[in-house]
Amino acid sequence: MTACFDIESKSTPSGNHTFPKGSEINIKLTVCESGAERVFFYLGNDDRVFIEREVEFETNGSSFSCAVRLDESSFPTADGLYFCHFEFISNGTRYYTAFDCGGNCYIDTRFVNEAQILIYNEEYVSPEWLFGGAMYQIFPDRFARGGEVIRREDTVYNEDWENGIPEYPEIRGDSFPNNTHFGGTLWGVADRLDYIESLGVNCIYLNPIFEAYSNHKYDTADFLSVDKSFGGDKALANLIEKAHSRGIKIILDGVFNHVGNDSIYFDAYGKYGNGACQSKDSPYYEWFDFNDYPNGYESWWGIKNLPRTVRCDSYVSFITEQVIPKYMNMGVDGFRLDVADELESGFLDRIALAIKQIKPDALIIGEVWEDASNKVAYNERKRYFRGKQLDSVTNYPIRNAIIDFFKYGNAEFLCDTVNTLCRNYPPHKLKALMNFLGSHDTERITTVLGGDEDMGEPNSILAVKRMSKEALAQTKELLKQAYLLLASLPGVPCIYYGDEVATEGYHDPFNRTTFKEQSFADEYSEFFGRVNKMRRDEPLFTATQTKACVLASGVLKVEREHCGKKLVILANMSDNEYSLNIDKAHDLLTGDTLCGNITLGAKKVKILKTEV
Repeated sequence: MTACFDIESKSTPSGNHTFPKGSEINIKLTVCESGAERVFFYLGNDDRVFIEREVEFETNGSSFSCAVRLDESSFPTADGLYFCHFEFISNGTRYYTAFDCGGNCYIDTRFVNEAQILIYNEEYVSPEWLFGGAMYQIFPDRFARGGEVIRREDTVYNEDWENGIPEYPEIRGDSFPNNTHFGGTLWGVADRLDYIESLGVNCIYLNPIFEAYSNHKYDTADFLSVDKSFGGDKALANLIEKAHSRGIKIILDGVFNHVGNDSIYFDAYGKYGNGACQSKDSPYYEWFDFNDYPNGYESWWGIKNLPRTVRCDSYVSFITEQVIPKYMNMGVDGFRLDVADELESGFLDRIALAIKQIKPDALIIGEVWEDASNKVAYNERKRYFRGKQLDSVTNYPIRNAIIDFFKYGNAEFLCDTVNTLCRNYPPHKLKALMNFLGSHDTERITTVLGGDEDMGEPNSILAVKRMSKEALAQTKELLKQAYLLLASLPGVPCIYYGDEVATEGYHDPFNRTTFKEQSFADEYSEFFGRVNKMRRDEPLFTATQTKACVLASGVLKVEREHCGKKLVILANMSDNEYSLNIDKAHDLLTGDTLCGNITLGAKKVKILKTEV
């Protein structure tokens, strides 16, 4: 049997299954090649079924169709995640609607799954300044030196900026100090704003900058101080002022799930004198869960130098009433929230409120590695997109699918991923997705696309392993096409510093090398700036009506429509050219006008603009 299942509303683009509170929703089912004697509709959430009723249907020989209209009274709460399906009886057999990975409906004789509906009740302004823009992620210790800096006494410094290798453990996963710094600063970032602006970005995302022992700063020692090795509060204020003068926003990494054991709050080594480890009378004692005081305590994923915080009122109030207001009032434009899955909903609500009260159009991005619309973590169904928490999330699903497409030609996986996100995410969340090919948590995209697989070799080998010149040249061309495709999809592309000059590197810490001085003059980065300018100049890159399809093995087409205009994104990761006919279209990257039969080269991407 073939089936067509549609959920639609006047308030939402076609194909999107998310709706603002108060929407009238129509759900339609058409089944061919099968008659029906009775048809039933079911709608519920995680707790119970709210609608269970027999519905009328129209029949035409062996085919039938039916429709259900839902309004605000159909849903028990103003915002929530719901699931629905149809069942019908034909010739004495009960059949069920079911859905494949791409959301396409089929009919089964057993219950398999349901269609998802998300109702949101948006309370905050979407950050429209980001839509159509681009981001640049900086690991502060490794991007650029500059300014007068007070070096930390508890830190080792590697003076070899151009050739130095990050400190690493002998075996991956082993603990190591991780406090060797190369001396990058926020002064250095401000000094390089000409370069950053040339990339066409309008937002800088900084990895953690609060006082901390390590070079990565995810082990916060003092939330209320910018690390002196980065230039302190004065350097941050300078960067904000100079970036804003160029129309570039600054967002910080909010690491609120855990702190460092060498911190004011935990104070495992007695450096500060009033931490939780020093006395049960410490004002910070209730911030931690001790099971064998003072050496046994809950930590993040069992990593002992990262004690996890308890969400007691004194801790939550400290973060939302002191930490966030300090930096928002300094002028930062939002936060990327580290390990958002581990932040309870009530805590996230208060974080979002603290940010948006000060700057309504601030950006709040959550670090989420899966589909954020229906995520379950730590026995909690997350409600990131229901209106009180996140503007959007890190888009790991699209990163994974693009890599699979570029390495193995798997167009079906990328097609399903694009369509799933466009169906499950509210339109304004799609526009603010942080799309990326690499980050501080992943291998460098250059190495992923062109290097040898990490087969568990010793870190001493991975630290110095690099591609041949010939392999690197080929990979650079592939990386251009990968970024072009990434930048054309719903969301905002984010460049991890160094990716724009094809920096190599395996897993952490080898993906966190220094940005070489000559890289600021590397002509290769000009391509990324050209793509981002193309995005900024074309409103269709913020279109929310998006549909992907597979044209042939290894060949993908994505169409994005708005106001009678359409983007056609063509990507060919097969080993052969692909020919197709198109109406008159404009190639946005080259400026060429195309019509009729065109050829899409192997390993190439084209972005065309045409009439609907």
